[in-house]
Amino acid sequence: MKESRKETGQSGENRAADYLKRHGFVILNRNWRTRTGEIDIIARKEETVVFVEVKTLPAGNGRILEQVLNVRKQKRIIKTAKCFLSNNRQYNNCYIRFDVVVVDMPGLDSVYHIENAFSEHI
Repeated sequence: MKESRKETGQSGENRAADYLKRHGFVILNRNWRTRTGEIDIIARKEETVVFVEVKTLPAGNGRILEQVLNVRKQKRIIKTAKCFLSNNRQYNNCYIRFDVVVVDMPGLDSVYHIENAFSEHI
């Protein structure tokens, strides 16, 4: 039976979280939501808090990835990250980074991690 989009996305997020843990990240939160948006994974590695957008794209390509992670989506993630940081002031002295983890996209590793995928200066 074919997975629903939600199940595919959840499976991808689980694989992304496992990947990050194996690479030394501590998962702080998953699916953190505000009225303005959601962040799939919030992780920490050393002195850096990383806001991770996970994209599971089994039939995707670079153009589709660009469309689903457009400037509007990036701004929403940044705004949501600021809400997280204002509610969790213990991370005020940490570096901040926005990463993307792409899962199952043809032509890439099954879990492909893009560090510093975007920044607030977009």
